[in-house]
Amino acid sequence: MNLPNKLTLFRIVLVPVLAFVWLFPYEEAGVYFGSFTVGNVTLPYLNLIIIGIFALASFTDYLDGHLARKNNMVTTFGKFADPIADKLLVNMMLIILAYKHMIPLLCCIMMILRDIVVDGCRMIAAQKGVVVSAGMLGKLKTVLQMFTIIIVLLNNLPFEMWYISVDEILIWFTMFISLAGGYSYFMQVRDYIFESM
Repeated sequence: MNLPNKLTLFRIVLVPVLAFVWLFPYEEAGVYFGSFTVGNVTLPYLNLIIIGIFALASFTDYLDGHLARKNNMVTTFGKFADPIADKLLVNMMLIILAYKHMIPLLCCIMMILRDIVVDGCRMIAAQKGVVVSAGMLGKLKTVLQMFTIIIVLLNNLPFEMWYISVDEILIWFTMFISLAGGYSYFMQVRDYIFESM
């Protein structure tokens, strides 16, 4: 159990911790975090706590991969657990954001369905002994999702472009990149999927 693998496990542990912190019924328990205001921007302290935990978990995604490659500590467990940790973290956040009406439900559904299809393609490719890399779009998708989630959590910030909030533009753009990456992955393994038809 080397350091990169420990970081991956730490990221997995942070997923239920983050969900608990966000969904705990604070008002019913008599706990009030309050908020702070700068100019015309008001941001709840709870959002900052969530952003902090999520940013920490996201940073371990970069750090474990960097350390594993730099120190030649890439393991089979790491290859297996790292993408699972990423998807658990990001998809949990997307589901809660959709539940709280902070992002469109369609964006959440499409990005999660994309992951399911890609995982299915990956399993079929693995059965054939073929390893298909995530590619640039796949890596960009993960970074965009993590960045967009943080921007959405800052939804009170008055950023607009063409009278549309930046967080709304970002979530739709992230969904597009996610689907494009999924399509690219599917096209790489389509021959193995349809070979027996």
